Amino acid sequence: MAQRHELLSWNDVDKLIDVLIPQFRGEYDAMVIITRGGIVPGGLISEVLDIKTLLTASVDFPEQADKPLLAWPNFVQFPEDELLKGKRLLVVDDVWGSGRTITAVKNRILGAGGIPELCVLHYNPYRSLFGTSRPEYFGATTDARIIYPWESGRGLDHILLDRGGEEQ
Repeated sequence: MAQRHELLSWNDVDKLIDVLIPQFRGEYDAMVIITRGGIVPGGLISEVLDIKTLLTASVDFPEQADKPLLAWPNFVQFPEDELLKGKRLLVVDDVWGSGRTITAVKNRILGAGGIPELCVLHYNPYRSLFGTSRPEYFGATTDARIIYPWESGRGLDHILLDRGGEEQ
């Protein structure tokens, strides 16, 4: 059976942010935005919550043909431990699918002495590899492959098509 896809509009994203905002309690010392998916929702949430310290985490899982889910994370970019220690941190990504990326970020923050709280626009409990673990905050649950407005119709091919197929 093919996985269902759901294409979101910017209005849909606004509604998800509106669902998330009342869930937050207290203030955060900083936000850790997971690249690339968390950049847009993180920016929107940081504006509303007035979080001025924004940090980024970039995580890659190397391809392992024989056991792809057992790969150790490669932290391409991550905040220094002193920026995390003792801080209440809102960790933002677009979606919790398998949960590998956001859980790797959470564990690294815990290792540095930080206090992470996880936030995603969409939580997919059907794909999660982490049992009953889930984000503290999420806008909706889904079983679909979500396509966000910043992912659709973008890229060089799209731009060239809009220009009549010619480079200018």
